[in-house]
Amino acid sequence: MKLISKLLAATFGLVVWQSASAADVTLRFHQFLPPQATIPSKAIAPWAAKVEKDSGGRIKVQQFPTMQLGGKPPELFDQAKDGVVDIVWTVLGYTPGRFPKTEVFELPFSVGEAESASRAFQEYVEKNAMDEFKDVKLIAVHVHGPGMIHSKDPVKRLEDLKGMKVRGGSRVINIMLEQLGAVPVGMPVPAVGEALSKGVISATTIPWEVVPALKVQQIVHNHTGFAGKTGLYTQTFGVVMNKAKYDKLPADLKKVIDANSGIATAALFGKAMDDGDKGGLAAAQKAGNKIHMLDAAETQTWLRTASSVRDIWLKEVGSKGIDGKKLIAEAEAAIDKHVK
Repeated sequence: MKLISKLLAATFGLVVWQSASAADVTLRFHQFLPPQATIPSKAIAPWAAKVEKDSGGRIKVQQFPTMQLGGKPPELFDQAKDGVVDIVWTVLGYTPGRFPKTEVFELPFSVGEAESASRAFQEYVEKNAMDEFKDVKLIAVHVHGPGMIHSKDPVKRLEDLKGMKVRGGSRVINIMLEQLGAVPVGMPVPAVGEALSKGVISATTIPWEVVPALKVQQIVHNHTGFAGKTGLYTQTFGVVMNKAKYDKLPADLKKVIDANSGIATAALFGKAMDDGDKGGLAAAQKAGNKIHMLDAAETQTWLRTASSVRDIWLKEVGSKGIDGKKLIAEAEAAIDKHVK
């Protein structure tokens, strides 16, 4: 009888311990890159760990890389909006025309170092573009570091780009490539490696950060950067949560999500991008690739040619009733404030 009582007590204790240790809420975090890539390993994983710690274990974040829960990268934002998943990290430009106000940060030669620029971008969005995120809980937005050209043939002058098929990652970047004389080919970043290998494209627009994850340094052997603190372009990213899932959280767990949202989280993702750029550069150097850093005069040629993108963008957003000049001024003010 004593043995049975002890067994019952032990079983009861185990059940109580399991109940106490089980998470109250499980959040499924979906994104398109492999787990070892920069953002999943250096931003999403530490963010998830902090949320779990801050919640005292009451929130569990399950991470699903490489579109494991189905769909394609351009569908990620809607997956969060519709509750197919709970949280996503995505490229905002994968859904052209959906985020016209955020596109201002993609205009050529706007930003460079990602951590400070991501702080500026978060502040800008909170002030000027929250209506574009009204259907989700916005956790953070960010950008990547200086945008470059990675090509099979050397790109040392603007003329070298003429007629070259170049992957672009967003609508604005594709417009820029066209103005620069290239033939833009739009595609999500996971498709870049295969497209380069098969000759569908001859070059791609990505920052250093993503080069190792796609093994680009093994496929092409030329990398072109620009003089000055800003890159040729950047892309905009968002971390968003299903609104209904957030609304159903108890008040104290909402505070945990809120505390891990906003400008500090934007900076976390931006810093991961900056750190990843160092690794990408090192991978290209180790491969013995040629790195072409254009001088100030040649960079100015690209800048002057790409300036037409701003006029095109102003006209397009103006047709939607958006004051593009005001948004450019707001973006520049935020960049001036945060970028040293």
